[in-house]
Amino acid sequence: MVLRKKKVIVGISGGVDSSVTIYVLLKMGYKVLAIYMKNWEENSKKCNFYKDLYDSKNVCFKFNVIFKKINFSSEYWENVFVMFLKEYNIGNTPNPDVLCNKEIKFKIFLNFAINNFKADYISTGHYSYIKKIKNHFYMLCSFDKNKDQSYFLHNVNTNLNQILFPVCFLKKIELRYIARKLKLINYKKKDSTGICFIGKKNFNVFINSFLYIKPGFIITKNSQIVGIHKGIINYTIGQRKGLNIGSINKNKNPWYVIEKIQNNIIIVQNKKHYLLNSKNLITKKIYWNINKVLLKPLICFIKTRYKQKSNICVIIPIDSKYVIINFKKPIISITKGQFVVFYLGEFCLGGGIIKFKTFL
Repeated sequence: MVLRKKKVIVGISGGVDSSVTIYVLLKMGYKVLAIYMKNWEENSKKCNFYKDLYDSKNVCFKFNVIFKKINFSSEYWENVFVMFLKEYNIGNTPNPDVLCNKEIKFKIFLNFAINNFKADYISTGHYSYIKKIKNHFYMLCSFDKNKDQSYFLHNVNTNLNQILFPVCFLKKIELRYIARKLKLINYKKKDSTGICFIGKKNFNVFINSFLYIKPGFIITKNSQIVGIHKGIINYTIGQRKGLNIGSINKNKNPWYVIEKIQNNIIIVQNKKHYLLNSKNLITKKIYWNINKVLLKPLICFIKTRYKQKSNICVIIPIDSKYVIINFKKPIISITKGQFVVFYLGEFCLGGGIIKFKTFL
């Protein structure tokens, strides 16, 4: 009896990671089909869509893999971009890539692949590791710590048994070497950075075209007005350039944004390491990859930004939705609306959205 090959649908992006993913899966004996997801409805010269689409088709032709394109733009708008705008509108700084992974790539795309192509798995070029332990699947860090993307995948906590990340065992330098040896068209292609739907466009110009921008006061912690801002959404925590305010102190120290509040006011301080540091935070919408409800304090490590060095903390549950997190060492430039992610060794325990923070 001939056993049926397991079918994997690869989400190909035109980048080198998803391209080598196809190669690895074929070497492992899977039957592979590739789908390019178009998640943003724009075809301007500043958009990489046509280049990425061409590279994806070229790679699939080389590997003799069936290629298809699917448009999830409306789903992306409804499930990711609307929330992105809502968070920015109240002064928060959201991370749409995290929401895209949870709502689009590993929910809508996964269901599409399973239901329409009878796939056994979906796969992407993400650097993370899914491990099965006693009939439970866990999200772990990848072998290449410099490329680990578990931060962006922390809330993908369902259907892990149907997801494959085959390049997680490779370092980026090894992956590019494979791509070059295979003479893939994109072996030298740079990694994508920034928010996908903005691309090379100016961020402030882009976001201002979707939201009503209202100028407001820039004040100090002592409520002294020192300037006028050009819309609260155009500023980030820790920002020092572009504030257009002079120093009112004799020491001429630069000003830093330390807080944005919902009545359209930005608070600044000219002592960077004083009010930019936080000793704890409160987070909501916890996505656990372990027990669904944390009933007692937990000591672990956290990151409040991608590429950040992890910090020891104590997580104390408040109720089923909120926890307070106390840090061993102060963390600088914590931003509301961003994600805090929890780790224990190589295990990604989950994470949540930063709701409140306290200053030193």
